[in-house]
Order: sequence, then structure tokens, then C-alpha cells
Amino acid sequence: MPVTRPFTIDPALSAIAIGYRNREQDRIADRVLPRIQVSAERFKYTVYPVGEAFNTPDARVSRKGRTSQIEFSSTEVTASVDDFGLDVPIPYSDIRAAQDARAQGRSIVDPEQQATMSLIRTIEDIREARAAGLVFNLNTYAATRRITLSGTTQLSDYVNSDPFGVIVTAINGTMSGMPANTLVMGRDVWSKLSMHPKVVNAVKGTTTTGGIVNREQFLELFAGEGVTQLLIGDASINTAKPGQTPTLSRAWGKHIAALHLNPMAQVEGGIMTFGLTAAYGEPISGRIEDPDIGLEGGFRIRAGERVKELIVAQDLGYFVQNAVA
Repeated sequence: MPVTRPFTIDPALSAIAIGYRNREQDRIADRVLPRIQVSAERFKYTVYPVGEAFNTPDARVSRKGRTSQIEFSSTEVTASVDDFGLDVPIPYSDIRAAQDARAQGRSIVDPEQQATMSLIRTIEDIREARAAGLVFNLNTYAATRRITLSGTTQLSDYVNSDPFGVIVTAINGTMSGMPANTLVMGRDVWSKLSMHPKVVNAVKGTTTTGGIVNREQFLELFAGEGVTQLLIGDASINTAKPGQTPTLSRAWGKHIAALHLNPMAQVEGGIMTFGLTAAYGEPISGRIEDPDIGLEGGFRIRAGERVKELIVAQDLGYFVQNAVA
């Protein structure tokens, strides 16, 4: 017997939920912690000991001797996705008024679609802040794979700081044999770093200390270290409580993370990567009839997703806290 649910998933609204995205360069959570589909809300992923990946036991075998045996251990961790969703109430009277306006050619506004897009923007902002809070967190990293800059060591000090020393140390500070291939930083860091005289000088020549470098030029400087991707977080979030004056801040702050990311990684596949996002199904949107909205009732438009951000190999990351002042 089919299950009757009060929440009706609308294909048109769900298409908005799946397809609607802000500018690619604004939000980077889906590239820092890529979405990987899981088959159920509860799932398992495997954590492998760091040392076993690089063991070099004596494998010599005498003519009649036994071949040495080794074992590979692992830890299976059970986790579950979290549900994230929000509602927007729309009275029937608003829906009818918008329908009449569209029929008369006075408007193209559809309050249900407009609500869906606003909800998705908000859900994405929440995810961006959540991902940034996980990736840009000292406690996410092993104690030997993190550093905090201050004073003259910060990259905003153009006279005394050493951007190449800091970044190369971070790239090679991940687990031996798996250097970082991705640099993640907030817009505040990139704005300072791209104009650092030592960086500009390295790109444009010994007589140039002023100007700015672009992303491609910057990546070229570190191509020999194996870096293939530079992700700059541009998204802003409102940190004020509802009803208070908005306070906007950069979601990705003033830090740098050097990460080894593997696009082939799967939640249960055992391929090593710094982090990923377990996603159950696609983002959804739909409507719930609500008789308590206004005089005549209405619909609550709901949008949401089921995801879980995971750090699966913390030794594949290195964190530079307070990279700029």
C-alpha cells in the first residue's frame, strides 16, 4: 500500500533545488568536500591507519622458506546523513494574485518558485558556513600538521613574511608520499597574497614588486609541488541573529588549507582523500498544505537536503591559521 505523506515533492520545484546555484566562484564547499552519493541514510566508511599505506617490510624469500605475511587493518565507522531543511509560508491569496498578474501579463513572478530559490540560497549558505567551519578548524588537523601565524609572519606583512616558505611547508606538510594538490583560502587571504611583492616578483620578474597576479599565474608557481587546484571562498554569510542588523562576514575567513583531494574517492571505497560529503539523494523541494496560514490557508514551501560532511583522512591536510591579519 503506498504511503501517504503530507509533504508532496513537486518535480518543478525540485528541479530548481537541484539546478539552482550561485556563481561557481562564490561557493566552494562542493569542491572542497565533494558530494558522494550513499545508498542509505545510515552508511559506513573505512578509516585506514596512516603507516600501513607506506610499510616496507622485508619481502625476501629464501629458496625453501615461507613467504612473510602481513595484514592490513582498518576501522569501519558508521555514520548517518543529517537532514537540513527550511519552510516558507505562502497564503492562497498570494498565489491567486500572482496567477492573475501573470495571466494579465503584468508580472512573471511565481511566489512558489521565488520561495524555492530563496530557500536553496539559504541552505547553500548554511552548508558553505558548515564546510568552512570544519575545514578551517585547528582541531580538524593532526597536531603536527597545523600552524598559526602572527605578527611579522602573517602574509599581510609584505616586508617580513615568506609566502613561499609558508605555502610549500603546508603543501609538503601532509602525509609523506601524498602532498597536497589543492590550496583553499578565503578571499581576504587571496586579496593580500596575490599582491604580495615576493609573489608578484616571482611571476613578473626581478624588477617588479608592484601589481597583482591571477589564479593561473599563482598556480604555475606551485605546479612543481603538485598543486593543481586553487579554491578561493567568496561567499559571505550573515552572522547576526534574526531581527538584528545584518552583519556580513566571509565564510572562509583568513586562513589557508593545503589538502590532498582524490576525485575518485567513494565513501565505502577506501580511496584516500582528505574529506568528502556523503549525500543521500538529491536536494528536494515541495509543498505542504497548511490551513493555518492566513484566513484561507496556504502552502508551506519546503526545500532541503540530506548530507554529512566528513574528514576521512586528517593527515592529508595541513592548516595555516590566521594567514593574514
